[in-house]
Amino acid sequence: MANVRLDLAPEEACFLASTFPQIDKVNGSNFPVTGLRFDAAADEAAFWKIDSFGYGSGNVTCEILWYAENATSGVVRWEAAIAAITPDTDSQDVTTDGLATAQTVDDTHLGTVGKRVHKASVTISNLDSIAADDIVWVRIRRIGSNGADTMANDAWLIQGRLTYSDA
Repeated sequence: MANVRLDLAPEEACFLASTFPQIDKVNGSNFPVTGLRFDAAADEAAFWKIDSFGYGSGNVTCEILWYAENATSGVVRWEAAIAAITPDTDSQDVTTDGLATAQTVDDTHLGTVGKRVHKASVTISNLDSIAADDIVWVRIRRIGSNGADTMANDAWLIQGRLTYSDA
């Protein structure tokens, strides 16, 4: 078995009508850096729609690549969840389907530099009966209101990655 990796670009994210991160761009010295700015005190979420092409079995890993606006310490609590629909099989109304129970991870800023890139990994084990070629909605959320989230600064998500075993 091999692994399938799907990239979740900030520019491709969708949002609900409220509590969403700001999409932003910084013109770096040599290249632009885009990302989703998740607020320090709020619970903000972004969504992506993907195809579970080649999904075989087992958990899905969600990697969140992020950096702090300016902070050099603290913890960020991230959450990931999915909803899966099998076309021509599931009778669920797509506009009212729910996400499976989310999993969380606390990622600690490694210090020294504010805009240092970090990688948080969330193992998604609540899979909503995902099967190969399902339509899957992925939610990544910062839980800034949680007491464990102590980084008093925006967290920029610069890329998300999903990996799973193929068939």
